Formats: sequence, C-alpha cells, structure tokens
Amino acid sequence: MIERCHRDTRPRSRPRLHAALAVAAVGLLAATGATVLPGAASAGTTLGASAAERGRYFGAAVAANKLSDNTYVTILNREFNSVTPENEMKIDATEPQQGQFTFANADRIVSHARSRGMSVRGHTLAWHSQQPGWMQNMSGSALRQAMLNHVTQVATHFRGQVVAWDVVNEAFADGSSGARRDSNLQRTGNDWIEAAFRAARAADPDAKLCYNDYNTDDWSHAKTQAVYAMVRDFKQRGVPIDCVGLQSHFNSGSPYPGNYRTTLSSFAALGVDVQITELDIAGASPTTYRNVVNDCLAVARCTGITVWGIRDSDSWRASDTPLLFDNSGNRKPAYDAVLAALNNGTPPPTTPPPTTGPTTPPPGGGSCTATLHDGTRWGDRFNSEVTVSGATNWTVVVAVTPPQKVSATWNGTPSWDSSGNVMTMRSNGSGNVFGFTTMANGNWTRPQVYSCTTS
Repeated sequence: MIERCHRDTRPRSRPRLHAALAVAAVGLLAATGATVLPGAASAGTTLGASAAERGRYFGAAVAANKLSDNTYVTILNREFNSVTPENEMKIDATEPQQGQFTFANADRIVSHARSRGMSVRGHTLAWHSQQPGWMQNMSGSALRQAMLNHVTQVATHFRGQVVAWDVVNEAFADGSSGARRDSNLQRTGNDWIEAAFRAARAADPDAKLCYNDYNTDDWSHAKTQAVYAMVRDFKQRGVPIDCVGLQSHFNSGSPYPGNYRTTLSSFAALGVDVQITELDIAGASPTTYRNVVNDCLAVARCTGITVWGIRDSDSWRASDTPLLFDNSGNRKPAYDAVLAALNNGTPPPTTPPPTTGPTTPPPGGGSCTATLHDGTRWGDRFNSEVTVSGATNWTVVVAVTPPQKVSATWNGTPSWDSSGNVMTMRSNGSGNVFGFTTMANGNWTRPQVYSCTTS
C-alpha cells in the first residue's frame, strides 16, 4: 500500500493506489458480563457480523489519531471485526532511529481492537517506501541485516496479537516487465523477500505471513503473473508464505477487472489464502463493490476484505469519495450493496449438529422464541448471540458439540449439565439478548438452541 500522508513521490499513472488474539477480549467479557463483541450484537446487519457468518472478516484501516473522533470510533466499533493500522506499524513509525523502537501508536490501535474482539492485520514489516532516513542511507549487507532485525523486533513485539502480517509490501515493478522493483532492499540480493518471510516466521510462528501488492488484480497482467510465480516457487521450496494480499485500489486508471475472481482463485489454488487488503473504489460504485464481495465469497480461501479507511474524509484519496461512508459518517449506497452481497453469501459448511441434547427441558409456564445468530470468528473460537422474543423472564437451553467448550457468556445467568456441553441460560435483567464465546477445539459446528420457556 502506498503512503497515505503524501510522502510517496512515485508516478501516479496507475494510482494504487490463527493467531491467539482474543485473550484480552474474553477476559473483558468474563469480568464485566455485559460486553457484546462487534458482529455479535446485530448479526447480518453490520459488515463484520455478516462477514463472520460467512467465515470471513470485514475490516478497515485505522489511524491512531482518529480514535478520539467519536463518529469515527462509533462506526469502527459497530461495523468492523478486523483492523489494519494505516501507518503506525510501518518502518518509519516503529524504528525512527536505528535500534530504537517505538510502538505507542500501534499498541493503541491493537489494544482498541483486541479489547473489542476485533482481529488485527499487521502492516508492514519490509517495504522500500516510508523508510526512515537512516535506512534510506544504507545498502548491501548492512541494510540486509537492519531489515531482518526490524522484521524480527516488530513481529516479536506483536507476537500473538496479530493474525496476519504483510511481511513484504510492493516488491514488484509496474508495467509489462514482470521484474522486481529496483529498490535498496532488492539490491541486497534477490533472496531478500524469502529472508524476510523466514525471519517473520521465526519471530511470530502462529501468524499468517502475506505478500501484499497493488495492480495485481488483473490475472493477465505481467505483475500479477510475476507475483504468482514467486508464490508458487515459495510453496514448492517450503518458504513460509500463507497468504497473498491484493490491495485493489480501483479507479479509471486501474479499473476492476472482469477476471478478478480468476486471480483470487488462481492464487488460492497454490495453497495460500487470499485477502483483499486495501479496497477503495473511486466513486464508490455499488456495482463494483458488490462484485468484489461476491468474488471473494466465491473463493473459499478468500478470507476477508479490508477497506482503506472508514469515511471518505479519512481516505488517502478523499476527493475520489471511494469508501462506504460519507464525510459525515452516513452509509452510502455502496454500503448497502456490500451488506446485501454478504448476506446473500453461503455460510461455510459445518459438521452435523449434536445428536444428543438436554434430557429434560427446564420447567416453564409458557413458550418463547430464541433465535441464534453467528458472531465474530477467530482462529480458535467464535461468538454466538441469542435473541429471545415473546418473554422477558426466560430460560433458554443451548448445546455445543464436543470437544467445544463455552469460555465466556454475557447478559444472562448460565448453568451447565454434567457433560458441560448443554448450557441453560436464564434472564438476569439485562434484556432479551445474550451471547457466549465457544472454544472450537477443532470443531466449528454451530451451537443449537433446544428450547425457550418462560417462568
């Protein structure tokens, strides 16, 4: 992704432009008994909630200095279940002086996200742009070592907090050559990308490791084919790479291509995930946004979409009005198109529901209706929410499938049978919506509601 603060000076002929994350969030739920994670509170009616129902995330690039903007934060917390720091993890931000690392702004974003159950994408560890002056003035083996130390130190600092890293960003040249970009990092040797990925794996072994670039959306382009060849080579030789990020900055110079789905599926066929990492579309065409979402949903290994900003005024290309919310934070037609596309998608396949439920439903004087909605998913757990209608004093029985275990609940008083798999939740005066977090333990079966009775 390119610099968003107008420090990038390259030609603009083609403008481009499971980790263990939820410990803090679950702890917060357990401590308060009242915090509903984003996506769980209104499944199917927000971007993150609906994407989670499809086994994906829907994220936004976030700037630390905007976390004090109430409108900005309200939209962020309501709509998204993933964040990417916009500039705060880049080289100049995290190592302004060689060997002196600063993480305050990046930590602020990570803390905000994790406390609300959002996943975090790390961006970026190695890049030719936004290098601090000391790195720009280096070359050869000294630069190689400095780059590897930077990768190691930053990835180590955020180990266990980031689900995926853009390890290397924008290493290929534009145009028809399919060549590597002539950068100071490239001049340290053609193996610099491989070296960066190996260092990242050693520093943060559980995070997904991604290569990220722009103008790689069209399957027929030489740049796309060159990245594809590199990923194929890495997979064949055992170089640790888990995902490919397509920035997907679309405008009249770099339009949405008709073969976009082919690009996604072709990378996925190599055995890597694909992620749409920096999506924005000049003019915010609802049709184009819908097409992008449908293409991702059609490819099983397209694991998520990140839009590069929240409101148009937050965009690095604000005059193009490319995002889903206008300057005042109102939803645009493109938002409606994205949400409709997500809601029309097909949920990921699950294993059969539990074969045994509660032996005896709890006594009650009448019936009510309890509807379960899927919430946010992470690499090892997922949220569920149950909405009760027809009663204010209710008892609902829910079952999970072994070896799943419920690790946190909110807005109700739970009890379990002897197996620990059947939960009876009783109203506690917190309203008619309750939720819970389930540790998957390798089984992603959807929990089942067995009964709803009134007292």
